[in-house]
Amino acid sequence: MPSDFDIEMELLLEAIYRRFHYDFRSYSMASMKRRIRQALVVLQCETVSRLQERLLHEPELFPQLLRFLTVQVSEMFRDASFFRVLRENIVPILRTYPSLKVWIAGCSSGEEFYSLAILFREEGLFDRTIFYATDINGDALRQAESGVYPLSRVIAFSEAYQAAGGRGSLSQFYSAAYGSVVFDRSLIARSVFSDHSLATDSVFAEVQLITCRNVLIYFNRELQDRAINLFADSLVRRGFLGLGSKESLMLSSHAASFSEFALNERWYRRC
Repeated sequence: MPSDFDIEMELLLEAIYRRFHYDFRSYSMASMKRRIRQALVVLQCETVSRLQERLLHEPELFPQLLRFLTVQVSEMFRDASFFRVLRENIVPILRTYPSLKVWIAGCSSGEEFYSLAILFREEGLFDRTIFYATDINGDALRQAESGVYPLSRVIAFSEAYQAAGGRGSLSQFYSAAYGSVVFDRSLIARSVFSDHSLATDSVFAEVQLITCRNVLIYFNRELQDRAINLFADSLVRRGFLGLGSKESLMLSSHAASFSEFALNERWYRRC
């Protein structure tokens, strides 16, 4: 029998979908519960029902809740071996295309986007590439487009860049002032930052490469399958899909649409 909390959670997510058109109903409930409990404390709501009541009568509260419901944790060049496979094994294949389109799905606050943009620039592919950076969180998209990050994070960014096979110094791509760094505006010259939900939206472009890392782990199996089907429909034949280190296509009903390219680094190729 579901607990009162579980029932309240289902009603809250249904209310969010109906009022704000954000669909979290197929996200992992264990993860949703943790985030909602954190939101209850910060937003000073005694119960989930009270939170729902406030959302319906105070819609301006929703952007604050959305920060809890979407995970905005990322790093530049996270998992160096992932980017080394891209640089050493995938880029030579991408060079055979006269033009490229890359989709960063669930781009969060932009660390993955800037990692790819820098790598493509170093490998001479930037000027022939269009990058689509998408997320459901508007605040995260605005931060991604701004390219501003705390200076305290740059040491980790730089170490990861070198481990991922960077060809110079990361400092050549940003300027620093007042405790922050701003990445070179030229890196967004060939990019589109846009709202897109893997739960409700459809294919919007044919692309040669997709990265969607550490997003599927927050979905239930049905929503994972929906997202993977979107990726299969978006990729050109023999296009590449990169997932997070804890994600796999193994149990997906769409696994047959892909072949393994570098399994340890979670790179797949569209059949």
